[in-house]
Amino acid sequence: MSHPAGTILTMSDGAPVEPFPPVLTTAQAAELLSVHVEYLRRMVREGRIPAHRFPGGREIRFLRDELIEWVLAQPGHDRSPSAGDRQRA
Repeated sequence: MSHPAGTILTMSDGAPVEPFPPVLTTAQAAELLSVHVEYLRRMVREGRIPAHRFPGGREIRFLRDELIEWVLAQPGHDRSPSAGDRQRA
């Protein structure tokens, strides 16, 4: 994923994304996305979100940057605080 130099990705509460490791557990991914773990598991079962399962195992892992790209690609209204600034410009 490429971002302009100096850009710091933040979550909706303003916390930087960098504290999350590149490979996430289900609990970490749910925290990053601000969703309940069971909701995230259902999305994985339905094939609605990128996830990686270990061969022959039940463990699921998520790639942080892949999740961020997925979120940015989702349709919907941008409700971020800066969205109003962009619309007024």
